[in-house]
This record gives sequence, structure tokens and C-alpha cells, in this order.
Amino acid sequence: MAQCKTGWHLDDEPLPDPDPPSDDAKALAVLRADLEEARGEVLAAGDLGQVGEIDELIGQVDRELSDLGVRGRIAPADRDRPRRVRSTRRRQDAPDLPRLPVERRTVGRTFTAPDGTVWRPSMFLTLTCASYGRVHSDGTPVDPASYDYRQAARDAIHFPKLLDRFWQNLRRAVGWDVQYFAALEPQRRLAPHLHAAIRGTIPRTMLRLVAAATYHQVWRPATDRPVYDDQHLPVWDDTIGAYLDPDAGDPLPSWDAALDAIGEDDEPAHVVRFGPQLQADGVTANSVNTGRMIGYLTKYLTKTLDTCHEISSDRQRAHVERLADALRYEPCSPTCANWLRYGIQPRNPRRGLTPGRCTGKAHRRETLGFGGRRVLVSRRWSGKTLTDHRRDRVVFIRQQLAALGATGTGPAAPEDDPTRIAWTLLRPGDPAAPRREHLILHAIAQRHAWRAQLGIGTEEGAGGDSATGPPLADAA
Repeated sequence: MAQCKTGWHLDDEPLPDPDPPSDDAKALAVLRADLEEARGEVLAAGDLGQVGEIDELIGQVDRELSDLGVRGRIAPADRDRPRRVRSTRRRQDAPDLPRLPVERRTVGRTFTAPDGTVWRPSMFLTLTCASYGRVHSDGTPVDPASYDYRQAARDAIHFPKLLDRFWQNLRRAVGWDVQYFAALEPQRRLAPHLHAAIRGTIPRTMLRLVAAATYHQVWRPATDRPVYDDQHLPVWDDTIGAYLDPDAGDPLPSWDAALDAIGEDDEPAHVVRFGPQLQADGVTANSVNTGRMIGYLTKYLTKTLDTCHEISSDRQRAHVERLADALRYEPCSPTCANWLRYGIQPRNPRRGLTPGRCTGKAHRRETLGFGGRRVLVSRRWSGKTLTDHRRDRVVFIRQQLAALGATGTGPAAPEDDPTRIAWTLLRPGDPAAPRREHLILHAIAQRHAWRAQLGIGTEEGAGGDSATGPPLADAA
């Protein structure tokens, strides 16, 4: 909450531009480029021994550049693997977007009212997935037989890639470095649903155009028809380190071979898009709705995705089970064990892989197929990480408690003595464990006491609003 509020309505840039490269950094960069060129020549000549020596030198140069403050990964980890090139031509069914040079600014424009008041508005954006079939008001399908659970599962797994592409397209279309704080929730139909606070304002027409033009193509082997079932699966061979067909005994195609088999004229295995239900609202720093929107952004973060909405009927339980079944056998990554079901060896195969039992996060029931992070924050949002914000809150509380103790209006700040408190782990069924309801009521009462001690909620207090909570919330 603190991180969202801090970066939403900034008037100046949160992070300064990086320092220009030093002469040493420039010299090392030139040396590294020369080494890369030499590596290519030696590799073409087939002298693998010398390639190893050059790689060692390149590693030393990379470490020197890192010590000088150069950020980012300079060379890919799989540099020896040939890079597959796909056509970058836009799909014919997607509208074209303007492409502007992206300015190095993250704050939005200001607007001057007739009375001379200057406003710097921001936005609250909501994005959803496409439809998979008609649903009732409780989110369950009208016709479960025709509801496209396979597309729903694939969209959920690849939704993070679609979001990344949206922010890229938006920045290029508007011409400045748009910053966001976004949180993922499930809709009642269990599809991913993104709410985002955007610093600055963007015309709604442009947002709708970018959402309609944004897509993510999944280039991978087809998974429409399984080759093996649970009773007839490929077998592992230790001698060659690969999975074999259970009948013919031939090795299954490797992951790289399966990708190479995809032709230039083939269609992608799946295309992820946004649905037409886009909502964008303007908001200012002093708006009465700002705190409510921050609470709306973060209200589900203490719950897993499958418990955000209460399941109270057999129809809703059946809907969750059908989606979980679709996610069970849908491959989540190149290393997923589910590729064996479709006659393909996963990348880096090993003994013990079983289709339907992949341990990837996307297959878990509580994630509803979404394997990414629940909170997505752009790098230049507030200039601080979540840990930095928590540290600031702890420092603030200690200062307030110290002031209360010095003036005699409250208890003195406790000494930092680790022996003051003894912690004992309560085992399940321990009669000394208090009831959960009592713990919640005690936490609420303690929160009110802290508010009163720090003066939060009064005109003389620290100015925290009810939606974002007092500064001691994170420290507690």
C-alpha cells in the first residue's frame, strides 16, 4: 500500500539518470567486443579449445564491468544455442499502433484549470482476458460443455507475457516511460483480471487501441491431441539419458528438434489477447477515491487466487474442477513433464518425469494457472523496493515512539534486547493456542491502540488515510 501510494502522483522523477560511463568502462566494453569477434572467428574455425580460453577472458571482463556498476546481463546464458528467428510482421487481425521515440520521463502532464489551479492527474486501469463462453452472474458457464477451458488455461499460463507486451506497446505508442503498480485478481469466472495504477494520464482511446493491438504468440509444438495416456507413457532410458516410445523403443523428439520442426508458414500454437472490457478512470492525488482505489488494488493480496471469491455452490465447485483438470495437462514451460504426453521430450529431461504431475506453480490449484507474481511494479515507480518502504516505516515508528517516550505522552521505546521475548512454537492441537477469532479481534484492538498512540486519524497526526493504514502497519 505504501509503495503504491508513494509512486502514483509524483511531481518529479523518482530515480536520477545513471552516471555516464567512465573511461575504464568504455575501454572494457571495447575489449569485450573484440573478444566476442575473436570468439566467433575461432568458433568458425572449429578450435573449441581456444573458444574456452576466450570465454574465460570474457568472464573476467564481465566481472570487471559489473564491479564498475554496469547493470544487466551482457551475454545470454545459452549463447551456444542457435537462436530461432520468427517473423516480426504484425498479425493482419491486429490494428497498427503509432511508434514514437520514448522520452526519458515518467511523470505525467500537468493541466491548468480556468481558475489557475494546476492538476497532474493519473489513472486507474482494468484489463481482462477474452471470453470463453457465456457465464451466469456467479461466474459459472451457462453451457459447461461448450465453455473453452483449454483456452482459459492457456491464457492464464501465458498472461504475464501478454502484460509485458502491453506495457511495451503503450510506451512506444505514447512516447514516454509509463510507470505502473498493478495487482492480479481472478474474476468470478476465474480468468486473470489486472488492476493497475498508472502515473500520468493517457487518452482512453489510445488505451483501447493498445489493448486491442496487443497480443502474444506462443511458438511451441502443438498440444491439441495427446499421443500417450496415463496407462501408456514413454519410458526412461539411463544409457542415452532420454525417454523412449514404449512400443517401438525409439527416442522421442527432443525439445529443440520439435521447435525446429515448426515451419515459417505455420501458425503459432496459441495467441493470447485481452478482452474488450477495458475500464480507465482518472484520479488525482487529493481525490477522495484515491485511498479506496489503493485498497482495491491490494485487498486480495493476502489470499490465494482460488480463495478470492467464495465458492458456495456445486456449480462453482465443478467450474473450478474443470479448470484445474485443463491446467493439469497443459505444458507450462519447456521443461514441463506434460510434454511427454504429446510425444516430445522436455528440455533437460531427467528420470521420474510424469505427465500431470509437474511441480510448476501454474499447475497448482491455488494459482488458477497464473505462475507469475501477484504484484507487478515498474522499475521507476517509486525509486524504492518493497524492502526499502518497510524500512522507512520502521524508522518512522521508532522515531514516533521515541518522541512519545521523551515527552511523557506515551511509553518509552523498548530497548533492542533480543532476550526480552521468548518464542515458543505451538504445535497443531496445542490447548494453549488461542482461537483464530480471538487472534483477529486482538490484532484489531492492538491496531486501534497503536493508532491512538501515534496520533493517526486526527488532524494533528501523521496524515495517513484510512485506506492505506498507519505507518506502523508494515512494521507490525
